[in-house]
Amino acid sequence: MSERFESEVSRRRMLKAGGSAAVAAGLAGCTGGSDGADPTATASGSETTTAGATRSTTDGESYSVRMEPMGEVTFESVPESWMAYFSTYGDMGIALGQLDGLEGLVFTENWPLEFYDYLPGVDVSFDDVPQLYGESSIDKEVFYSMDCDVHLMDPNFIARLDDSWEPADFEEVATNVGPIVGNSIRRRGEDWHDYRYYSLYEAFEKIAAVFRERERYEAIKSVHDAFVSDVRSRLPAREGRPEIGLLSINSDFENGSFYAYPIGEGNGKKQYRDLGVRDAFGPHIDGGYAEWDYEQLLEVDPDVLVFSYGFSHATAQQFETSMQQMADDPIGSQLSAVENDRLYRGGTSYQGPIVNLFQTEIAAKQFYPGVFGAWEGLDTLADESERLFDHREVANVVTGDF
Repeated sequence: MSERFESEVSRRRMLKAGGSAAVAAGLAGCTGGSDGADPTATASGSETTTAGATRSTTDGESYSVRMEPMGEVTFESVPESWMAYFSTYGDMGIALGQLDGLEGLVFTENWPLEFYDYLPGVDVSFDDVPQLYGESSIDKEVFYSMDCDVHLMDPNFIARLDDSWEPADFEEVATNVGPIVGNSIRRRGEDWHDYRYYSLYEAFEKIAAVFRERERYEAIKSVHDAFVSDVRSRLPAREGRPEIGLLSINSDFENGSFYAYPIGEGNGKKQYRDLGVRDAFGPHIDGGYAEWDYEQLLEVDPDVLVFSYGFSHATAQQFETSMQQMADDPIGSQLSAVENDRLYRGGTSYQGPIVNLFQTEIAAKQFYPGVFGAWEGLDTLADESERLFDHREVANVVTGDF
């Protein structure tokens, strides 16, 4: 270890991972424990939360949180500074009132930041938050300069993003800088993800346990559960629901080449499953996506076309330009969704709890305008009478006024 690394270790706050063995085991695959909900108690007089966190009942003593693939991670005090991979765990941190402690993001770009504008009194900006990913790599030295108390990321996913990272690098960061907690939950069935997956709210509960923000978690979950329950109770019978085709806004519209997605399992398409839509492309795709031309799209010809990442990777004008290109194509113009003007901006698959609430609200209006009101663009969210969940209640949770 270099002298600089030794210096960094000596000045670290009293937060540490639950042992380098857990780090190494986690990066190799499953660290053991079937569901992450039965951690080993760290001390007598402790209690186990429903998030799988073991904590002392005496303020100021250590507590631990178990989440695959890292296993049990121990904290000597509540983290004040943190970083995250992207908008899944980053949005969780914001929902838990931790924005002021955000020191860095692997990606600051391609967030649907406009959603936060519809939370009264909540101002989210990444102007002073550095993006860690650049030139196809992530510099390990940056983790020392950020000096975060916790890193919200799945190390196995980071290693796929930048293959120069080895298990020893993550062990070094977790031991010398601060713990790593996170699990890639976007989609399921990937060969490299040979450990437990979590639902959005299972993962959110773990992060709430990290920050000791149980009340905020429960408040957001209460809004979510009531919202989804209400929406589901008002859905038409299955035969009256539209067939949805998911495409990527990052497709090549000019040359007529499109990335088509199944709805599938995992957090990335949660809103579509909650809304009970019929998956037009899923039965025709073997794997996580397909590359289709206009002829293949017309063979399936779904009622509605939704363009994933339409809010995070394109402005409204860029979206309209791409839709016009589709309408101008001789074959694209024959698509039912084009003829009926049912082409919509879709959500990011990297969604945390707040982003998911908005993406579900938006999709409900897009797919079922006769039930939930027509979607007229983001300005629709400004009309309180048109909202499907209480934006102000969520904002109060974020700001701590609840």
